[in-house]
Formats: sequence, structure tokens, C-alpha cells
Amino acid sequence: MPFSAQPPASGERYALSASLDNARHLSSLLRAVHFQDHATCLATASGLRVTVEDAKCIQANAFIQAEIFQEFSVQEESVMFRISLSVLLDCLTIFGTSSVPGTSTALRMCYRGYGYPLTLFLEEGGVVTVCKINTQEPEELLDFDFCSTKVVNKIILQSEGLREAFAELDMTSEVLQITMSPDKPYFRLSTFGNAGSAHLDYPRDSDLIEAFHCNQTQTNRYKISLLKPSTKALALSCKVSIRTDAQGFLSLQYMIRNEDGQICFVEYYCCPDENITEAER
Repeated sequence: MPFSAQPPASGERYALSASLDNARHLSSLLRAVHFQDHATCLATASGLRVTVEDAKCIQANAFIQAEIFQEFSVQEESVMFRISLSVLLDCLTIFGTSSVPGTSTALRMCYRGYGYPLTLFLEEGGVVTVCKINTQEPEELLDFDFCSTKVVNKIILQSEGLREAFAELDMTSEVLQITMSPDKPYFRLSTFGNAGSAHLDYPRDSDLIEAFHCNQTQTNRYKISLLKPSTKALALSCKVSIRTDAQGFLSLQYMIRNEDGQICFVEYYCCPDENITEAER
């Protein structure tokens, strides 16, 4: 009997319970934000959000909508806990990470509430493994206050365009400079590495650009060390939305389609590098 069809044990009430026929859908998304050891999980009726932060400068969020799960139940308005992302990924891939045609690892995930572990039931080929992962008090998360009304510039790009850019630009540079403008050069990526300056321009009518909404010229620099973790999500994605607000905060939202054609999102927020001066722009 699949986990989604199994009722919880008698008398047990879970604050969160969810099941997936293929645990790889979850593990691949979590790997896309796995650049720190711990993550904060927030479950609401709309789904699960897993947040990872580093140095109060970068935040990554993986969104797994409730519809992705075969069963998803949250008994409270919201359920929040901190967990070791490394241990969670080890458990989700306990049967291996290789994709064997016709086989998948089924997952049932249960959490009874504050102070309790997150319990995973994983089944593949009739073998069931139970993992219990200790949870912790969630820490206060950064609020980038990045709402749509504060977005100054926004470009939606096919992911292959950004993948090619990262392959061509000089990654010995400490920063990636992004220029977004209603006028030329429209969308420019620049690096300043050992081999000198390099620029990559995208015209607004480029085949790779699906939407172009730039209201004012902005040039900001971002530490490449902060952006590198997002390349995991870029590798999985088909489209990326690049947005900036008036302060130069950057949002990279990656649209990821799983093996079943379902859409999920991974979003990175990054602070601009404060070391840039007007004279350098």
C-alpha cells in the first residue's frame, strides 16, 4: 500500500504529514539550496518552504507547493522548525541517488510538533527505512522585504542564457556586475578577473529574453562567492526571473520542472556589494 493511502497510527496527531511517490522530487530541490548545513522549514496549507541563509547576505528558498505531494496536511496555521539539511538529504537518498528506470523511493514525512523529531518513512522495492531527525528552535530569518511593488527592474530569461554566461565570464573575478536598463546595453553582465574586464550583453529583443521590464538604469555588483550556490538551482531550471529593487537587492527566481512536469521554484536573494563607488560604475 502506498504511503499516501496509509492512515496514521491510531491516536497519533501530526502537526505536519506529507507523502511523495518519488522522494527524488524533494531531494533535488533541497540540493539546489544546500550551501549551509542547516535549514528552516515552514509548512502552511499552500506547501513547504525550506530556507537557507549565510552571513546575513544571501538567502535561498525552495518552494514545494502542496499540489506536488500526493498528500499534504498541516494541522496549524503554520508549522516551523530548523533541521540539519545535510542529514535530511542523506536520509532522502538512503537508497542511492541514481535514477533506475521504473523504480522510485516513496516517502512519508511526519512531524508531531515542537520538540519532536521529523520522521521519514522511505520505501523502495518493498524495503522500508525509518529515519528520525532531531529538530531545533527556528532562528529569525532575514526579511529582504522584496515584494512586487518595490521591484524596479525585472527580466525573465531562458536559463540556458545564464548558464552560457557563467561559463564564458571570468570567474576569477570577485564580483559580478549586473546592469539593467531601459536603454542600451539593456542587460549586461560584467566581471573583472585576472584576464581583465569581460562584458556580456543581451539585447532586449534577444531570443533568450522572454520578458523585459526595466524602468531605470541600475548597475550593481554582487560577490561571486555569494552567487555561486545559486548555480545549483540554475542547472536544474528552465527559466530564471532576475529582479532588483531600489536598493540594488537582487532576486533570482528559478523555475524548475520535475520529471513529472510539475513546476517548483527556488529563489535566491542577495545583497549588493557595498564596496562599489559611483566612480567605478
